[in-house]
Amino acid sequence: MNQIPGTIPEKRLRAADKLIVALDTPDSRKALAIVEALSGEARLFKVGLELIYSDGLIFARALADAGMGLFLDAKLLDIPNTVERAAANIGKIGMSFLTVHGTDRKTLDAAVRGRSGNQMKLLAVTVLTSLEQADLADQGLSVSLPELVLKRARMAKEAGFDGVIASPQEAAAIRAELGADFLIVTPGIRPSGAATGDQQRIATPAAAIAAGADYLVVGRPITEAADPGQAAASIISEIENALPW
Repeated sequence: MNQIPGTIPEKRLRAADKLIVALDTPDSRKALAIVEALSGEARLFKVGLELIYSDGLIFARALADAGMGLFLDAKLLDIPNTVERAAANIGKIGMSFLTVHGTDRKTLDAAVRGRSGNQMKLLAVTVLTSLEQADLADQGLSVSLPELVLKRARMAKEAGFDGVIASPQEAAAIRAELGADFLIVTPGIRPSGAATGDQQRIATPAAAIAAGADYLVVGRPITEAADPGQAAASIISEIENALPW
């Protein structure tokens, strides 16, 4: 395929659009430095709880106003009225994605009602990637972890959610049952040789794409790298090589 000199190939752009960089820091100045270091590589960024509870909402609004894609990882879970109003307010900030714990239908329905009227995509957290089967037993749950993830994914789709947060290990089963249009966002992504940290159910970028993931959330392997831009570029290349076209 001929390329105009200086342009970025379409497949490379598709690969870059599948990467969400997790700004997992309580310091908005550090978060902004990461965003600036990734200029030209990443275009989607996740703002999580530690940043939200400093000045993360102001920071997120500023990035959204600047045209960045923002993933607010708020993990809402509360009584329905609170979830509905919170989702409505978050939608006004201009977020691209919002996470809600997918533990029950009332919470999911409330988030859908709150999102009404804007384009923000809702993602249900199935089971955190830091958890494994023994952790479910500690919670009094006897269902297998893959079964629980799939059950919550079904419930989220029935409620009108756009997709789920699930580990790469469950992505293939979700894709097979819930179809091509249901978004699967996978944290727990670790390039070969990277430290696992506190994640349990992990995979490489290529393996996650092969399993059916639409977006990959990557934090420390990029943000703690000596050269974040190069780390992001390497992951995007791995995604690009894993895409079917």
